[in-house]
Amino acid sequence: MKVAVLDINGKDTGRKVELSKDVFGIEPNNHAVYLDVKQYLANQRQGTHKAKERAEITGSTRKIKKQKGTGTARAGSIKSGIFKGGGRMFGPRPRNYSFKLNKNLKRLARRSALSIKANDKAIMVLENLNFEEPKTKNFTSVLKSLGLENKKSLFVLGELNNNVYLSSRNLKGTEVVTNSELSTYKIMNANSLVLFESSLEGIETNLSK
Repeated sequence: MKVAVLDINGKDTGRKVELSKDVFGIEPNNHAVYLDVKQYLANQRQGTHKAKERAEITGSTRKIKKQKGTGTARAGSIKSGIFKGGGRMFGPRPRNYSFKLNKNLKRLARRSALSIKANDKAIMVLENLNFEEPKTKNFTSVLKSLGLENKKSLFVLGELNNNVYLSSRNLKGTEVVTNSELSTYKIMNANSLVLFESSLEGIETNLSK
């Protein structure tokens, strides 16, 4: 699969790159994508939610009324969850939501996500660029040239570039990552995937193992 290489002005440079069929041209496995996205979102959860149960509530332990003869249900503690100010019954407790996935499945999920974007014609290849200084205005002009100013976009660098990263950090809906930080969730969450030329080799190497 050949894709034209664009410059920072969004114009065709006349060069084309070959995208690996093993990474960008497989039959997508939707269940693998689902599991990887689910794991990513689960790992973002803090799991620090907590409600006090009856054993943790401050209050008297005296039996609040006699057992029989009141015409109502028996009650032994004011801290019971059925009374106002009592503990919560079966309330949330701190827990870890993360779960394990095999490396091969995660690679399959990323290849599937990239193949979905390739099938949707949502992948652009951009020639390598560097800014002399971090400036949001410079990155905004690149987005306008590519027609992505009003779309969610993910830019993938071959290696960390602080000037490019810092220039994009204030822009809502745009994210810049290196090829080693690429995840299934980030791929699927973006409307357009912009790959720098220097990132292609790393992506194909990491996902062809």
